[in-house]
Amino acid sequence: MSTESNPSQALKPRTMFEKVWQQHVVVEPAGEPTILYIDLQLVHEVTSPQAFEGLRLANRPLRNPARHIATVDHNVPTTSVADRLVIADQVASAQVNALRKNCAEFGIELFDVEDAEQGIVHMIGPELGATKPGMTIVCGDSHTSTHGAFGALAFGIGTSEVEHVMATQTLPQDKPKTFRINVEGGVNGELPYGVTAKDIILDIIGRIGTDGASGHVVEYAGSAIRALSMEGRMTVCNMSIEAGARAGMIAPDDTTFAYLKGRRFSPAYEKDPVGTVSAIPNYPDSFNPPPISRSPWDLAVEQWSALVTDLGATFDRELTIDATKLAPNVTWGTSPGMVTTIDSAVPSLADAKTDADRKSFERAFEYMDLKPGTPIKDIKIDAVFLGSCTNGRIEDLRAAASIVDGYHVAKTVRALVVPGSQAVKHQAEAEGLDLVFKSAGFEWREPGCSMCLGMNPDILSPGERCASTSNRNFEGRQGRGGRTHLLSPAMAAAAAITGHFTDVRYWKFNSKEGR
Repeated sequence: MSTESNPSQALKPRTMFEKVWQQHVVVEPAGEPTILYIDLQLVHEVTSPQAFEGLRLANRPLRNPARHIATVDHNVPTTSVADRLVIADQVASAQVNALRKNCAEFGIELFDVEDAEQGIVHMIGPELGATKPGMTIVCGDSHTSTHGAFGALAFGIGTSEVEHVMATQTLPQDKPKTFRINVEGGVNGELPYGVTAKDIILDIIGRIGTDGASGHVVEYAGSAIRALSMEGRMTVCNMSIEAGARAGMIAPDDTTFAYLKGRRFSPAYEKDPVGTVSAIPNYPDSFNPPPISRSPWDLAVEQWSALVTDLGATFDRELTIDATKLAPNVTWGTSPGMVTTIDSAVPSLADAKTDADRKSFERAFEYMDLKPGTPIKDIKIDAVFLGSCTNGRIEDLRAAASIVDGYHVAKTVRALVVPGSQAVKHQAEAEGLDLVFKSAGFEWREPGCSMCLGMNPDILSPGERCASTSNRNFEGRQGRGGRTHLLSPAMAAAAAITGHFTDVRYWKFNSKEGR
Protein backbone atom coordinates (compact mmCIF):
# COMPACT_ATOMS: atom_id res chain seq x y z
CA MET A 1 0.00 0.00 0.00
CA SER A 2 1.61 3.28 -1.07
CA THR A 3 0.92 6.86 -0.09
CA GLU A 4 -0.24 7.44 -3.66
CA SER A 5 -3.13 5.00 -3.17
CA ASN A 6 -3.88 6.38 0.30
CA PRO A 7 -3.67 10.19 0.24
CA SER A 8 -4.49 10.49 3.95
CA GLN A 9 -1.19 8.80 4.80
CA ALA A 10 0.70 11.25 2.60
CA LEU A 11 -0.75 14.19 4.55
CA LYS A 12 0.03 12.79 7.99
CA PRO A 13 3.50 13.69 9.34
CA ARG A 14 5.59 10.53 9.29
CA THR A 15 8.78 9.33 10.91
CA MET A 16 11.69 8.26 8.75
CA PHE A 17 10.96 4.64 9.65
CA GLU A 18 7.32 4.95 8.58
CA LYS A 19 8.35 6.38 5.21
CA VAL A 20 10.71 3.48 4.48
CA TRP A 21 8.23 0.91 5.79
CA GLN A 22 5.33 2.20 3.69
CA GLN A 23 7.44 2.32 0.55
CA HIS A 24 8.12 -1.42 0.90
CA VAL A 25 4.68 -2.75 1.81
CA VAL A 26 3.58 -5.42 -0.66
CA VAL A 27 0.37 -6.33 1.16
CA GLU A 28 -1.11 -5.90 4.63
CA PRO A 29 -3.35 -8.91 5.32
CA ALA A 30 -5.88 -8.25 8.08
CA GLY A 31 -4.72 -9.75 11.37
CA GLU A 32 -1.48 -11.03 9.85
CA PRO A 33 2.07 -9.69 9.47
CA THR A 34 2.77 -7.20 6.72
CA ILE A 35 4.59 -8.55 3.67
CA LEU A 36 7.61 -6.33 3.00
CA TYR A 37 9.69 -6.17 -0.14
CA ILE A 38 13.38 -6.68 0.62
CA ASP A 39 15.87 -4.68 -1.42
CA LEU A 40 19.04 -6.48 -0.38
CA GLN A 41 19.97 -9.66 1.43
CA LEU A 42 23.53 -10.09 2.70
CA VAL A 43 24.74 -13.68 2.94
CA HIS A 44 27.60 -15.33 4.84
CA GLU A 45 28.80 -18.86 5.43
CA VAL A 46 27.14 -19.64 8.78
CA THR A 47 23.39 -19.04 8.40
CA SER A 48 22.95 -19.73 4.69
CA PRO A 49 23.63 -23.46 3.99
CA GLN A 50 20.23 -24.66 5.24
CA ALA A 51 18.46 -21.90 3.32
CA PHE A 52 20.08 -22.88 0.02
CA GLU A 53 19.30 -26.53 0.70
CA GLY A 54 15.67 -25.60 1.34
CA LEU A 55 15.49 -24.06 -2.12
CA ARG A 56 16.88 -27.24 -3.64
CA LEU A 57 14.51 -29.53 -1.78
CA ALA A 58 11.52 -27.42 -2.88
CA ASN A 59 12.90 -27.11 -6.41
CA ARG A 60 12.68 -23.32 -6.17
CA PRO A 61 14.93 -20.83 -7.96
CA LEU A 62 16.50 -17.82 -6.29
CA ARG A 63 14.00 -15.04 -6.95
CA ASN A 64 16.47 -12.27 -7.71
CA PRO A 65 20.22 -13.04 -7.52
CA ALA A 66 21.10 -9.38 -8.11
CA ARG A 67 19.49 -8.53 -4.76
CA HIS A 68 21.98 -10.72 -2.86
CA ILE A 69 25.69 -10.41 -2.13
CA ALA A 70 27.80 -12.84 -0.12
CA THR A 71 31.07 -12.93 1.75
CA VAL A 72 33.01 -15.18 4.11
CA ASP A 73 33.69 -13.68 7.51
CA HIS A 74 32.52 -15.50 10.65
CA ASN A 75 34.86 -18.45 10.79
CA VAL A 76 37.66 -17.72 8.33
CA PRO A 77 41.11 -17.71 9.98
CA THR A 78 42.78 -14.31 10.28
CA THR A 79 46.31 -15.55 11.01
CA SER A 80 47.62 -15.64 7.43
CA VAL A 81 46.58 -15.79 3.79
CA ALA A 82 47.78 -19.41 3.63
CA ASP A 83 45.58 -20.42 6.57
CA ARG A 84 42.58 -18.88 4.82
CA LEU A 85 43.17 -20.73 1.57
CA VAL A 86 43.28 -24.12 3.28
CA ILE A 87 41.13 -23.91 6.42
CA ALA A 88 42.20 -26.52 8.95
CA ASP A 89 38.93 -26.63 10.92
CA GLN A 90 36.69 -29.11 9.10
CA VAL A 91 33.39 -27.46 10.05
CA ALA A 92 34.57 -24.02 9.02
CA SER A 93 36.03 -25.37 5.80
CA ALA A 94 32.78 -27.16 4.96
CA GLN A 95 30.72 -24.00 5.54
CA VAL A 96 32.99 -21.85 3.39
CA ASN A 97 33.07 -24.44 0.59
CA ALA A 98 29.28 -24.77 0.78
CA LEU A 99 28.89 -21.02 0.32
CA ARG A 100 31.18 -21.11 -2.69
CA LYS A 101 29.16 -23.91 -4.25
CA ASN A 102 25.81 -22.31 -3.45
CA CYS A 103 26.74 -18.88 -4.77
CA ALA A 104 28.05 -20.40 -8.02
CA GLU A 105 24.90 -22.49 -8.46
CA PHE A 106 22.41 -19.72 -7.68
CA GLY A 107 24.27 -16.83 -9.30
CA ILE A 108 25.17 -14.74 -6.25
CA GLU A 109 28.30 -12.61 -6.27
CA LEU A 110 30.68 -13.89 -3.59
CA PHE A 111 33.57 -11.98 -2.05
CA ASP A 112 35.87 -14.85 -1.14
CA VAL A 113 39.04 -14.86 0.96
CA GLU A 114 41.26 -13.79 -1.94
CA ASP A 115 38.92 -11.03 -3.12
CA ALA A 116 40.03 -7.43 -2.65
CA GLU A 117 36.53 -6.56 -1.43
CA GLN A 118 36.15 -9.38 1.13
CA GLY A 119 35.38 -8.54 4.71
CA ILE A 120 32.81 -8.71 7.47
CA VAL A 121 29.37 -8.69 5.88
CA HIS A 122 28.34 -5.46 7.65
CA MET A 123 31.52 -3.76 6.55
CA ILE A 124 31.48 -4.52 2.85
CA GLY A 125 27.84 -3.53 2.26
CA PRO A 126 28.56 0.14 2.99
CA GLU A 127 32.04 0.02 1.45
CA LEU A 128 30.62 -1.21 -1.84
CA GLY A 129 27.74 1.26 -1.81
CA ALA A 130 25.33 -1.67 -1.77
CA THR A 131 23.87 -0.20 1.43
CA LYS A 132 21.86 2.90 0.55
CA PRO A 133 19.28 5.17 2.20
CA GLY A 134 15.68 4.04 2.10
CA MET A 135 16.47 0.37 1.48
CA THR A 136 15.23 -2.66 3.35
CA ILE A 137 18.21 -4.88 4.16
CA VAL A 138 18.32 -8.26 5.89
CA CYS A 139 20.96 -10.81 6.80
CA GLY A 140 21.14 -13.93 8.91
CA ASP A 141 23.06 -11.98 11.53
CA SER A 142 21.72 -9.88 14.39
CA HIS A 143 24.06 -6.94 13.78
CA THR A 144 22.48 -6.16 10.42
CA SER A 145 21.17 -3.10 12.27
CA THR A 146 24.55 -1.54 11.35
CA HIS A 147 23.19 -0.53 7.93
CA GLY A 148 20.53 1.65 9.54
CA ALA A 149 23.24 4.30 9.86
CA PHE A 150 22.47 5.12 6.21
CA GLY A 151 18.74 5.57 6.71
CA ALA A 152 18.00 1.98 5.71
CA LEU A 153 15.63 -0.33 7.56
CA ALA A 154 18.01 -3.18 8.32
CA PHE A 155 17.57 -6.12 10.65
CA GLY A 156 18.77 -9.64 11.32
CA ILE A 157 16.68 -12.70 10.46
CA GLY A 158 16.74 -16.45 11.04
CA THR A 159 17.71 -19.16 8.57
CA SER A 160 14.11 -20.00 7.60
CA GLU A 161 13.56 -16.31 6.87
CA VAL A 162 16.76 -16.22 4.82
CA GLU A 163 15.23 -18.94 2.64
CA HIS A 164 11.93 -17.04 2.41
CA VAL A 165 13.72 -13.94 1.09
CA MET A 166 15.71 -16.05 -1.35
CA ALA A 167 12.52 -17.59 -2.72
CA THR A 168 10.25 -14.53 -2.76
CA GLN A 169 12.33 -11.38 -2.18
CA THR A 170 9.78 -10.56 0.53
CA LEU A 171 9.42 -11.14 4.25
CA PRO A 172 6.43 -11.20 6.66
CA GLN A 173 7.00 -8.70 9.47
CA ASP A 174 4.97 -7.25 12.32
CA LYS A 175 5.24 -3.48 12.28
CA PRO A 176 7.49 -2.32 15.15
CA LYS A 177 6.85 0.67 17.38
CA THR A 178 9.00 3.79 17.15
CA PHE A 179 11.52 5.17 19.63
CA ARG A 180 13.53 8.35 19.09
CA ILE A 181 16.70 8.81 21.13
CA ASN A 182 18.05 12.35 20.94
CA VAL A 183 21.73 12.69 21.83
CA GLU A 184 22.73 16.32 22.24
CA GLY A 185 26.38 17.34 22.22
CA GLY A 186 28.25 20.61 22.58
CA VAL A 187 27.93 23.75 20.46
CA ASN A 188 28.60 21.84 17.23
CA GLY A 189 27.46 18.49 18.55
CA GLU A 190 30.95 17.64 19.77
CA LEU A 191 31.54 14.99 22.41
CA PRO A 192 33.80 15.41 25.44
CA TYR A 193 37.43 14.47 24.86
CA GLY A 194 37.90 10.70 24.98
CA VAL A 195 34.20 9.96 24.44
CA THR A 196 33.21 8.15 21.24
CA ALA A 197 30.25 6.64 19.42
CA LYS A 198 30.91 3.39 21.30
CA ASP A 199 30.45 5.24 24.58
CA ILE A 200 27.18 6.75 23.36
CA ILE A 201 25.63 3.38 22.59
CA LEU A 202 27.03 1.68 25.71
CA ASP A 203 25.58 4.51 27.80
CA ILE A 204 22.19 4.11 26.10
CA ILE A 205 22.14 0.36 26.73
CA GLY A 206 23.16 0.93 30.33
CA ARG A 207 20.32 3.45 30.79
CA ILE A 208 17.43 1.55 29.20
CA GLY A 209 18.62 -2.04 29.62
CA THR A 210 19.14 -4.87 27.17
CA ASP A 211 15.38 -5.08 26.53
CA GLY A 212 14.73 -1.35 26.81
CA ALA A 213 13.97 -0.94 23.09
CA SER A 214 12.30 -4.30 22.57
CA GLY A 215 9.68 -4.18 19.81
CA HIS A 216 10.86 -0.79 18.57
CA VAL A 217 12.86 0.68 15.73
CA VAL A 218 15.12 3.34 17.22
CA GLU A 219 15.80 6.58 15.37
CA TYR A 220 18.97 8.22 16.69
CA ALA A 221 18.84 12.00 16.40
CA GLY A 222 20.30 15.11 17.96
CA SER A 223 23.40 17.22 17.43
CA ALA A 224 25.86 14.60 18.72
CA ILE A 225 24.56 12.01 16.26
CA ARG A 226 24.66 14.47 13.37
CA ALA A 227 28.28 15.31 14.24
CA LEU A 228 29.37 11.66 14.03
CA SER A 229 31.18 10.29 11.01
CA MET A 230 29.57 7.43 9.10
CA GLU A 231 31.90 5.07 10.97
CA GLY A 232 30.60 6.37 14.28
CA ARG A 233 26.99 6.17 13.14
CA MET A 234 27.49 2.56 12.10
CA THR A 235 28.89 1.78 15.56
CA VAL A 236 25.78 3.22 17.22
CA CYS A 237 23.33 1.42 14.95
CA ASN A 238 25.35 -1.81 15.13
CA MET A 239 24.66 -2.23 18.85
CA SER A 240 20.97 -1.26 18.73
CA ILE A 241 20.17 -4.94 18.90
CA GLU A 242 21.93 -5.10 22.29
CA ALA A 243 19.19 -2.83 23.65
CA GLY A 244 16.55 -5.17 22.25
CA ALA A 245 15.68 -2.95 19.26
CA ARG A 246 14.46 -4.44 16.00
CA ALA A 247 16.62 -1.93 14.16
CA GLY A 248 18.39 1.39 14.54
CA MET A 249 18.22 4.21 11.99
CA ILE A 250 19.84 7.59 11.37
CA ALA A 251 18.48 10.00 8.78
CA PRO A 252 20.75 10.43 5.74
CA ASP A 253 22.45 13.79 5.24
CA ASP A 254 25.49 15.30 3.55
CA THR A 255 27.78 13.07 5.64
CA THR A 256 25.96 10.03 4.27
CA PHE A 257 26.05 11.24 0.69
CA ALA A 258 29.77 12.08 0.82
CA TYR A 259 30.53 8.57 2.10
CA LEU A 260 28.52 6.86 -0.65
CA LYS A 261 29.54 8.96 -3.63
CA GLY A 262 31.62 7.08 -6.17
CA ARG A 263 31.30 3.63 -4.59
CA ARG A 264 30.81 0.60 -6.79
CA PHE A 265 27.06 0.11 -6.32
CA SER A 266 26.20 3.77 -5.76
CA PRO A 267 24.36 5.67 -8.50
CA ALA A 268 26.64 7.20 -11.12
CA TYR A 269 27.42 10.84 -10.47
CA GLU A 270 28.28 11.76 -14.05
CA LYS A 271 25.38 13.26 -15.99
CA ASP A 272 23.60 10.87 -18.30
CA PRO A 273 23.23 12.64 -21.67
CA VAL A 274 20.04 10.67 -22.31
CA GLY A 275 18.43 11.12 -18.91
CA THR A 276 16.30 14.21 -18.29
CA VAL A 277 13.93 15.54 -15.69
CA SER A 278 10.37 14.88 -16.85
CA ALA A 279 8.21 17.86 -17.74
CA ILE A 280 5.34 18.66 -15.42
CA PRO A 281 2.32 16.66 -16.64
CA ASN A 282 -1.04 18.23 -17.56
CA TYR A 283 0.32 21.77 -17.88
CA PRO A 284 0.65 23.92 -21.01
CA ASP A 285 4.06 23.86 -22.61
CA SER A 286 4.69 27.42 -21.51
CA PHE A 287 4.67 26.25 -17.87
CA ASN A 288 7.18 23.51 -18.51
CA PRO A 289 10.88 24.33 -18.29
CA PRO A 290 13.18 22.76 -20.85
CA PRO A 291 14.47 19.29 -19.92
CA ILE A 292 17.53 19.43 -17.66
CA SER A 293 20.12 16.71 -17.71
CA ARG A 294 20.42 15.11 -14.26
CA SER A 295 22.79 12.43 -13.12
CA PRO A 296 21.47 9.29 -11.41
CA TRP A 297 23.42 10.44 -8.37
CA ASP A 298 21.66 13.82 -8.20
CA LEU A 299 18.28 12.15 -8.54
CA ALA A 300 19.14 9.65 -5.82
CA VAL A 301 20.33 12.35 -3.40
CA GLU A 302 17.10 14.24 -4.00
CA GLN A 303 15.07 11.16 -3.02
CA TRP A 304 17.31 10.28 -0.08
CA SER A 305 17.10 13.82 1.29
CA ALA A 306 13.36 13.33 1.83
CA LEU A 307 14.02 10.44 4.23
CA VAL A 308 13.77 12.55 7.35
CA THR A 309 11.17 12.58 10.08
CA ASP A 310 8.49 15.15 9.31
CA LEU A 311 7.89 18.04 11.67
CA GLY A 312 5.01 17.01 13.90
CA ALA A 313 5.53 13.27 13.51
CA THR A 314 5.13 11.38 16.76
CA PHE A 315 7.03 8.49 18.31
CA ASP A 316 5.81 5.86 20.71
CA ARG A 317 8.72 6.74 22.99
CA GLU A 318 11.37 9.44 23.22
CA LEU A 319 14.54 9.88 25.27
CA THR A 320 17.02 12.75 25.37
CA ILE A 321 20.62 12.36 26.54
CA ASP A 322 23.09 15.13 27.35
CA ALA A 323 26.25 13.83 25.68
CA THR A 324 28.37 16.58 27.25
CA LYS A 325 28.14 14.64 30.52
CA LEU A 326 29.26 11.29 29.10
CA ALA A 327 32.52 9.54 30.01
CA PRO A 328 34.35 6.56 28.50
CA ASN A 329 32.46 3.34 29.26
CA VAL A 330 33.59 -0.20 30.11
CA THR A 331 31.32 -3.20 30.64
CA TRP A 332 31.98 -5.13 33.84
CA GLY A 333 29.53 -8.05 33.56
CA THR A 334 28.11 -10.54 31.11
CA SER A 335 25.73 -8.37 29.08
CA PRO A 336 26.22 -5.00 27.37
CA GLY A 337 23.82 -3.49 29.89
CA MET A 338 26.25 -4.25 32.73
CA VAL A 339 28.31 -1.15 32.04
CA THR A 340 29.79 1.76 33.91
CA THR A 341 32.28 4.56 33.38
CA ILE A 342 36.04 4.20 33.61
CA ASP A 343 36.14 6.38 36.74
CA SER A 344 33.56 4.21 38.54
CA ALA A 345 33.66 0.81 40.23
CA VAL A 346 32.05 -2.59 39.83
CA PRO A 347 28.54 -2.15 41.30
CA SER A 348 27.21 -3.91 44.37
CA LEU A 349 24.11 -6.05 44.77
CA ALA A 350 22.43 -2.99 46.26
CA ASP A 351 22.59 -1.40 42.80
CA ALA A 352 20.44 -4.17 41.32
CA LYS A 353 16.93 -2.86 40.62
CA THR A 354 15.06 -6.19 40.66
CA ASP A 355 15.45 -9.71 42.01
CA ALA A 356 16.28 -10.86 38.48
CA ASP A 357 18.99 -8.21 38.25
CA ARG A 358 20.36 -9.32 41.61
CA LYS A 359 20.69 -12.91 40.42
CA SER A 360 22.31 -11.72 37.19
CA PHE A 361 24.78 -9.61 39.16
CA GLU A 362 25.68 -12.53 41.41
CA ARG A 363 26.31 -14.77 38.41
CA ALA A 364 28.32 -12.04 36.65
CA PHE A 365 30.53 -11.47 39.72
CA GLU A 366 31.30 -15.18 39.77
CA TYR A 367 31.88 -15.64 36.05
CA MET A 368 33.92 -12.45 35.63
CA ASP A 369 35.83 -13.08 38.89
CA LEU A 370 35.15 -9.56 40.13
CA LYS A 371 34.32 -8.19 43.54
CA PRO A 372 31.74 -5.42 44.05
CA GLY A 373 33.39 -2.06 44.63
CA THR A 374 36.53 -2.86 42.61
CA PRO A 375 37.61 0.29 40.72
CA ILE A 376 37.39 -0.32 36.98
CA LYS A 377 40.94 1.06 36.61
CA ASP A 378 42.25 -1.70 38.87
CA ILE A 379 41.02 -4.53 36.62
CA LYS A 380 43.94 -6.15 34.83
CA ILE A 381 43.59 -7.69 31.38
CA ASP A 382 45.24 -10.53 29.48
CA ALA A 383 44.18 -9.76 25.91
CA VAL A 384 43.05 -6.93 23.65
CA PHE A 385 40.93 -7.32 20.53
CA LEU A 386 40.68 -4.42 18.09
CA GLY A 387 38.20 -5.25 15.35
CA SER A 388 34.66 -6.52 14.58
CA CYS A 389 31.73 -5.04 12.64
CA THR A 390 31.34 -2.61 15.55
CA ASN A 391 34.82 -1.11 15.58
CA GLY A 392 36.94 -2.59 12.80
CA ARG A 393 36.86 0.43 10.48
CA ILE A 394 39.66 2.75 9.43
CA GLU A 395 38.57 5.48 11.87
CA ASP A 396 38.75 2.96 14.73
CA LEU A 397 42.25 1.82 13.77
CA ARG A 398 43.45 5.41 13.47
CA ALA A 399 42.15 6.19 16.95
CA ALA A 400 43.85 3.16 18.47
CA ALA A 401 47.12 3.77 16.60
CA SER A 402 47.28 7.35 17.89
CA ILE A 403 47.28 5.96 21.44
CA VAL A 404 49.88 3.21 21.02
CA ASP A 405 52.29 5.12 18.78
CA GLY A 406 55.66 5.19 20.54
CA TYR A 407 54.68 2.69 23.24
CA HIS A 408 54.64 -1.07 23.65
CA VAL A 409 52.02 -3.56 24.69
CA ALA A 410 52.38 -4.65 28.33
CA LYS A 411 54.35 -7.88 28.75
CA THR A 412 51.30 -9.59 30.27
CA VAL A 413 49.00 -8.75 27.34
CA ARG A 414 48.32 -10.44 23.99
CA ALA A 415 46.96 -7.87 21.52
CA LEU A 416 45.35 -8.38 18.11
CA VAL A 417 44.34 -5.89 15.43
CA VAL A 418 41.92 -7.38 12.91
CA PRO A 419 40.73 -4.99 10.17
CA GLY A 420 37.08 -5.50 9.35
CA SER A 421 37.67 -5.72 5.61
CA GLN A 422 40.34 -5.91 2.96
CA ALA A 423 39.60 -2.29 2.06
CA VAL A 424 40.29 -1.20 5.64
CA LYS A 425 43.44 -3.35 5.81
CA HIS A 426 44.84 -1.87 2.61
CA GLN A 427 43.98 1.69 3.66
CA ALA A 428 45.60 1.18 7.07
CA GLU A 429 48.74 -0.23 5.46
CA ALA A 430 48.86 2.70 3.02
CA GLU A 431 48.80 5.05 6.03
CA GLY A 432 51.44 3.02 7.90
CA LEU A 433 49.11 2.08 10.73
CA ASP A 434 50.14 -1.56 10.49
CA LEU A 435 53.74 -0.54 11.25
CA VAL A 436 52.61 1.46 14.28
CA PHE A 437 50.71 -1.53 15.66
CA LYS A 438 53.43 -4.06 14.93
CA SER A 439 56.08 -1.79 16.47
CA ALA A 440 53.93 -1.59 19.59
CA GLY A 441 53.71 -5.38 19.81
CA PHE A 442 50.25 -5.97 18.31
CA GLU A 443 49.55 -8.84 15.93
CA TRP A 444 48.41 -7.51 12.53
CA ARG A 445 45.81 -9.89 11.08
CA GLU A 446 43.78 -10.64 7.95
CA PRO A 447 40.14 -9.42 7.83
CA GLY A 448 37.31 -11.36 9.47
CA CYS A 449 35.05 -11.55 12.50
CA SER A 450 37.94 -13.01 14.50
CA MET A 451 37.72 -12.79 18.29
CA CYS A 452 34.30 -11.15 18.28
CA LEU A 453 32.84 -14.64 18.61
CA GLY A 454 34.21 -18.10 19.28
CA MET A 455 33.70 -19.52 15.79
CA ASN A 456 37.29 -19.37 14.55
CA PRO A 457 40.80 -19.94 15.94
CA ASP A 458 40.94 -16.47 17.57
CA ILE A 459 39.51 -17.33 20.98
CA LEU A 460 40.28 -16.69 24.63
CA SER A 461 41.48 -19.41 26.96
CA PRO A 462 39.35 -20.14 30.05
CA GLY A 463 39.80 -17.36 32.59
CA GLU A 464 41.46 -14.93 30.18
CA ARG A 465 40.20 -11.35 30.44
CA CYS A 466 39.87 -9.34 27.23
CA ALA A 467 39.40 -5.65 26.47
CA SER A 468 37.34 -5.94 23.30
CA THR A 469 35.98 -3.44 20.78
CA SER A 470 33.27 -5.92 19.75
CA ASN A 471 29.57 -5.89 20.60
CA ARG A 472 28.80 -8.74 23.00
CA ASN A 473 30.24 -9.87 26.31
CA PHE A 474 28.06 -12.92 26.99
CA GLU A 475 29.54 -15.89 28.83
CA GLY A 476 31.78 -17.77 26.41
CA ARG A 477 31.23 -15.31 23.59
CA GLN A 478 34.97 -15.10 22.85
CA GLY A 479 35.75 -18.64 23.90
CA ARG A 480 34.66 -20.94 26.69
CA GLY A 481 35.44 -19.38 30.06
CA GLY A 482 36.70 -16.16 28.46
CA ARG A 483 35.88 -12.87 30.17
CA THR A 484 34.98 -9.99 27.87
CA HIS A 485 34.85 -6.26 28.58
CA LEU A 486 33.47 -3.96 25.86
CA LEU A 487 34.94 -0.51 25.27
CA SER A 488 36.07 1.89 22.55
CA PRO A 489 39.16 1.39 20.34
CA ALA A 490 41.11 4.15 22.09
CA MET A 491 40.28 2.72 25.50
CA ALA A 492 41.27 -0.79 24.38
CA ALA A 493 44.55 0.54 23.01
CA ALA A 494 45.37 2.30 26.27
CA ALA A 495 44.60 -0.88 28.23
CA ALA A 496 46.94 -2.83 25.96
CA ILE A 497 49.80 -0.52 26.90
CA THR A 498 49.15 -0.29 30.64
CA GLY A 499 47.89 -3.84 31.19
CA HIS A 500 44.71 -2.64 32.89
CA PHE A 501 41.73 -0.39 32.14
CA THR A 502 42.95 3.17 31.79
CA ASP A 503 41.18 6.50 31.40
CA VAL A 504 42.08 7.61 27.90
CA ARG A 505 40.96 11.16 28.69
CA TYR A 506 44.26 11.70 30.50
CA TRP A 507 46.42 10.01 27.88
CA LYS A 508 47.33 13.18 26.00
CA PHE A 509 48.43 14.85 29.22
CA ASN A 510 50.30 11.93 30.78
CA SER A 511 50.35 8.67 28.88
CA LYS A 512 51.88 6.91 31.88
CA GLU A 513 48.71 7.57 33.91
CA GLY A 514 47.92 4.64 36.13
CA ARG A 515 50.86 2.53 34.99
